[in-house]
Amino acid sequence: MDDTEYHRALGIGASAFEALEDHLERHTHEDVEYRHVPDYRRGIERGTALIEGEVVRGFPKVPRTLVLETGIPTQFDGPVAVEEKLNGYNVRIVRLEGEQLAFTRSGMVCPFTTRILGRLVDLEALFDDHPEAMVCGEMIGPENPYTAHDYPDVDSLAFRAFDWRDRQTGDPLDVADRRERYERYGVPQTRLFGEYTLENAASEVERIIETLDADGREGVVMRSSDATTLLKYTTPSSTRDDLAYAFSLPFDYGQAFMFRRLLREGFRTVECDEDDAARERAHELGEAILLSMREAIQTVDEGGSVGERHTVRASYETVEVLLEHLRDQGLTLEVEADRREDGDRVLTFRKRVQSSNDKIENYLEGHIVTE
Repeated sequence: MDDTEYHRALGIGASAFEALEDHLERHTHEDVEYRHVPDYRRGIERGTALIEGEVVRGFPKVPRTLVLETGIPTQFDGPVAVEEKLNGYNVRIVRLEGEQLAFTRSGMVCPFTTRILGRLVDLEALFDDHPEAMVCGEMIGPENPYTAHDYPDVDSLAFRAFDWRDRQTGDPLDVADRRERYERYGVPQTRLFGEYTLENAASEVERIIETLDADGREGVVMRSSDATTLLKYTTPSSTRDDLAYAFSLPFDYGQAFMFRRLLREGFRTVECDEDDAARERAHELGEAILLSMREAIQTVDEGGSVGERHTVRASYETVEVLLEHLRDQGLTLEVEADRREDGDRVLTFRKRVQSSNDKIENYLEGHIVTE
């Protein structure tokens, strides 16, 4: 497929594709050049990739509700399937020319995930039977190069499928068929809590959220039975974790990131009719923000540096490919530990964030804040 045909596969006109081309980013994977859409453009999903004449659709943006009681009936007009939202990094897996490739949310081929995928899940039979499938899932666990989070049943890194779409059109498989197929092929999935009537959905989701919150888990994704309508809602503990993380790198996350999360908690205190509990929630949020920032300032004051710490476990070559991939994106990496364990290379590294380190150091040295 050449550029004159890509627009047909994407369902847009030739002139629209020409305008889109200016915004495509170019990368290579093992000497194969591809292009991808880094953000939403002209109705094309972020992460859509064009590679060797094939289209790999991006995953649609999932809206969020701040109020369950009114938000759910605004989005849905029938039964609502509720599944767990996991805290990891989003990948879409397709098979092209016999090779399974893992694409990140932004549309880049992740060489680490592509290489390590085979030890986590066997998708060969699935792609043999459904060559146009796009397997959508979350990579979770503590040994994770992008978003590390502990789960009791995951020691290192694991894959959990949460959607199944057509690679070229992006059309989803309905919830029941998708779950049946993944079960048939032995592919681990995110947890399904149930399918609820529209009248009962809000109260059921609130009950589920309370349980997930107590366990420190992220939240839920709600879907219509045909999976064409999606909606998400996250737990207070997830919001606190996000804020603690953001303020541990206080000059590298914008005000919009912080405000959106505070907004979620503000609306939740009203929907849940909190009074004394709202004060406790405010106390917990304040600690997440202030103590994380204090620790970052102390670290720099004592001569250290702040950044995102990750541990990965894979073959020596796979770890090297990951480090090269991250450095190619302009990241500065500091290796903290590098060892061999059961035939694998186990590497702990820090992604150094320049802005927070530099600004904290400058302010500690007496530089003036201009407001």
